[in-house]
Amino acid sequence: MHALGTHLLVELKGCNVKILNDLKRIEDALVSAAKEAKATIVETYFHKFSPFGISGVVVIAESHLSIHTWPEYGYAAVDIFTCGDTLQPAVAAAFLINKLQSKNPSIMEVKRGMLSATGAKLPHKATKGDVLEHERTKELQMVL
Repeated sequence: MHALGTHLLVELKGCNVKILNDLKRIEDALVSAAKEAKATIVETYFHKFSPFGISGVVVIAESHLSIHTWPEYGYAAVDIFTCGDTLQPAVAAAFLINKLQSKNPSIMEVKRGMLSATGAKLPHKATKGDVLEHERTKELQMVL
């Protein structure tokens, strides 16, 4: 079955608690994981909470990598969502398991965008300059 994207839900238990509460190390780990997987990095944002915990995202052209840490539990939740056929999200997951020193990792894979009833790979509908419009677009209104 062909999907528009692959979403890895990565559960990292038994991690090094010092790493989980170190903003610089978490940011470096997520950015490096994206690079290891050959992703195209667009933007990054990380935030350290008080007294502990970090949330962050690496936006990539192929989608995103995100993390939320709970140092007090030695736990990190990581999402790796990728679109296309070239990027290998499992490479990023393995990199993070190693970097955060997880003693008990698990990964659940979800295929996103299973739109073809026959399992065929769908072509991109839009080309440069095309505007995609839903059949009910005229009925929608923007609320500010």
